[in-house]
Amino acid sequence: MDGEIDPDELAVLLDDSGGTDADADADETLRIVDIRDRRAFDRGHVPGSECIPFPELTTRVAELEGAARIVTVCPHGVASRQAAQLIGSYAGTQDARVESLRGGIEAWERDAGELVPTATDGADGETDPTEDADEGPDAPF
Repeated sequence: MDGEIDPDELAVLLDDSGGTDADADADETLRIVDIRDRRAFDRGHVPGSECIPFPELTTRVAELEGAARIVTVCPHGVASRQAAQLIGSYAGTQDARVESLRGGIEAWERDAGELVPTATDGADGETDPTEDADEGPDAPF
């Protein structure tokens, strides 16, 4: 793990995605991994993030191979530090810069921007992502 990234720094990385071709290549290798459960993720997440719930992380970490930079996200920035350590210890991500979002979703909303809900059409029987639900534990241990 390479430490933590502040919400405003992550926002700048996301805003820079419309730059030169060299910037675009770099942006394609930025992966933002939200470790909350699917329902919490669907209600609102950092733009451009993907949901890999913490309990699935060990079996899905190979999906992150080839990324140059990985930022983990959780509700308050506690469990995401542990997730970043786990991801950083995986052989396929050793060359990646792995960071945790300092303060988590709570800090993102306060300091950087709004969360983006997952679009649902209701046809698949999924529950409404705006319903109140537990966002999972602060730390997995």
